[in-house]
Amino acid sequence: MNSSPSRSPASKEKDQVPPSSPAPPTTSLPDSYIADNQKVDDTSKLKTFLIPLTTRDFADWTFSRFIGVTDIASVRFSLPAQLLEPTPNLEYWNYLDRPETFISIGDSEDGLGRMLAVLRFWFTKDLKYVKGKPCKPYNSSLGEFFRCNWEVEDNNETVLGEGHKISAIKSGQSEQKVDTTGRSVRVSYITEQTSHHPPVSAFWVDCPVKGISARGFDQLSAKFTGTSVRVTPGAHNLGIFISLAKRSNEEYQLTHPTAHLGGLIRGSLAVTVADTCYVTCPKTRTKTILQYLEEGWLGKTQNRVNGVVFRYDPENDNRTRIKDVPEKDILVKLEGCWHDQVHYTRAGSKDSNVLIDLKPLWPTPKIIPPEEQQLPNESRRFWHGVTAAILSKQYTQATKIKQELEERQREKAAQREKDGKEWRPRFFKDPISPDGRPELTEEGKAALRGLQAQQWSLKESDETGA
Repeated sequence: MNSSPSRSPASKEKDQVPPSSPAPPTTSLPDSYIADNQKVDDTSKLKTFLIPLTTRDFADWTFSRFIGVTDIASVRFSLPAQLLEPTPNLEYWNYLDRPETFISIGDSEDGLGRMLAVLRFWFTKDLKYVKGKPCKPYNSSLGEFFRCNWEVEDNNETVLGEGHKISAIKSGQSEQKVDTTGRSVRVSYITEQTSHHPPVSAFWVDCPVKGISARGFDQLSAKFTGTSVRVTPGAHNLGIFISLAKRSNEEYQLTHPTAHLGGLIRGSLAVTVADTCYVTCPKTRTKTILQYLEEGWLGKTQNRVNGVVFRYDPENDNRTRIKDVPEKDILVKLEGCWHDQVHYTRAGSKDSNVLIDLKPLWPTPKIIPPEEQQLPNESRRFWHGVTAAILSKQYTQATKIKQELEERQREKAAQREKDGKEWRPRFFKDPISPDGRPELTEEGKAALRGLQAQQWSLKESDETGA
């Protein structure tokens, strides 16, 4: 596997495919790249949070309100600004921490090789939690949206089988063959808050030159247990759907496991996973079961994961546990640590191979439209006042601005209800979809085409949620 630690797009000359003349964008860097004088003091945050917990009235109110609640998302509870990470929710929740693993999914000529490439992507999608810390971003406003690009070198090797990086791109009425090996490839992303009750957002990832896209709905359900928060996918979150246009629209569905946010009492937050999730591809008739293991002895987190890739019948998909898979159907076994290295071993072999080594990897910076070309309901601009106040530690002012935005959203919702108007998203056809696959509107398709050309200009939304 050939993935190098990320560096800023400004630090190297770009060789974009196809070429364009972009406007100067904003580069969003991982937290480790932010100057020290811009970071929010987490110690101050923790003190601010813990001091009220020492009063019995506040403690009684907190426990009576949250313990046993089916879904914390159903409780209207607005945190003060000093307890928030100065990041919009729609920007924070994305799965492209390492886009080069995404664009290489379809390279292998071997179906098993493509499934393993999907798993390589899977273990990088949450790199922000592996390298950083859990945080509480801003709650998204109805109609708020976020868009960005990534530019990465197409240098990942195929996991199994022969592979190629020659793609066909449209040039006028004809197609032009382009070899993207080692060249810069652009990946575009758009997400929109399509529903407020329940809180749901839709997303779409597109890389036309590689013929790969991904889509899905994001929704979380959370339950406070007293010592941790149990986070599960919401009813409308059926996973990530990856489509390979150049492989006859081969589709992979990746479901999310349940996670636990612990360390609430110690004040040292950490994410642990102890659940099973699945990756299925009906066209190649391959399925993966990944089992994330419980904490080890004396509560020490192991972050272990085991798995199998096997042949399955899409019409009779009834195997949900690793132990239920017959040995004769197993193609690959996986094991490792999702914070470190994950290895795979092919059936009939004793040789273990590295699927992904996470140690040298960091989240790749996003390329974001210049602020003057962002719309009022675009995440960075929408939350600009709150972010600026938090970074300057003017928490009272930040809370005031945040509350004004939330109140404006409530007023607009009340007015729509009074007028009998139904909210419609701008970039996606429906707020939710029974099969978990959002569809783009014509405006959504045009916005993605604009991102690919780095043409940031968009007309203002006819209606906003706040």
